[in-house]
Amino acid sequence: MSRVHDALRRAEHSGLLSPPVNRPGNEGRAALATLDPGPNLAGLLEQVEEIPFRTASDSLLIDVTRPHEAPMEEFRTLRTRLNHMKSLQPMHTVVMTSPSPAEGKSLSAANLALAEAHLAGNVTLLADFDFRRPIIHTLFQTDRSPGITDYLLGKIPLHQALRKLAGTNLYIMPAGEAVINPLELLNLREVKLLLDRLPTLFNWVILDSPPLLFAADANLLSTMCHGTLLVVRIGHTTIDSVTRAMQSLCNNNVLGIVVNGARRGELYSKYTYYHSYYTPKDGESREPLEGGDEASESTPAEAATARILGLDPKDPAGHDAGHNGEPNAAPAAGGHVDQAPDQHAVEQSSDGSHPT
Repeated sequence: MSRVHDALRRAEHSGLLSPPVNRPGNEGRAALATLDPGPNLAGLLEQVEEIPFRTASDSLLIDVTRPHEAPMEEFRTLRTRLNHMKSLQPMHTVVMTSPSPAEGKSLSAANLALAEAHLAGNVTLLADFDFRRPIIHTLFQTDRSPGITDYLLGKIPLHQALRKLAGTNLYIMPAGEAVINPLELLNLREVKLLLDRLPTLFNWVILDSPPLLFAADANLLSTMCHGTLLVVRIGHTTIDSVTRAMQSLCNNNVLGIVVNGARRGELYSKYTYYHSYYTPKDGESREPLEGGDEASESTPAEAATARILGLDPKDPAGHDAGHNGEPNAAPAAGGHVDQAPDQHAVEQSSDGSHPT
């Protein structure tokens, strides 16, 4: 062994062993090894274009100026539970998805974002990562492009992909121009860098994504975010779909289930005071309430609500976490997902939002 050390020592003194030098082609490897800090967000919000707060007439978005209506009350309950979880663990980015199309995930994401942004100083971003069938730009009456895909493809700076809704704390990020390879685009490292940096600007970043059983986009996004909310619809989502969706997520960061499609009577008929509280008195005008898949089903007995199940971060089994401390908040939802006797569909009181 001493002979080996002597030989190495002599080689070093003679210059045969010298430090590695940069050769042609090494520059790229060095660049890849350098940690990219991500997009520079300093002063970005001041550059964002502000647009009027307009919503589509048939969008069924909640009206934050009418806080006593059942839809707004239920989304405030959902907001309360999430904010409570955020106080217990770091949480800024949430993916909204569903097992299948037409279960209300996009509208639930938009309504949750509106409810969050209604709190003073709670700057919220709603990002449309459903590159296959984007709808957020339609809900808020703005252009689809420029948006996320344009930024990821290097065509625009980040601030041009954002819009601020006038008079609110809500920013939206439309999907951008159509792409033929949405999943490959989501695999770019720029997506992860962007999602890691956006929480420095926004208290909440809510992502709309494609259905789980039809594309792998939501599965990929769930690995980059702090949590995932699964949206299902009464009378539409089957137990088999819920089971397969949960298995595809591998229970990774699943915060709970938002259940759409309950009628107002199902929510409040057992509590006379609250039922009358949400029902217009005789002589008052009855405006159309959110809910149902078609206009013929939008009766005064229906309301758009949102319930979230199994949200206790300390209880992976999904037991009720109780109230969280937001003043005048409705009790958090508990219960279970059951199976309908005839159509094998989810039976749970909750949200009647319009499917998107």
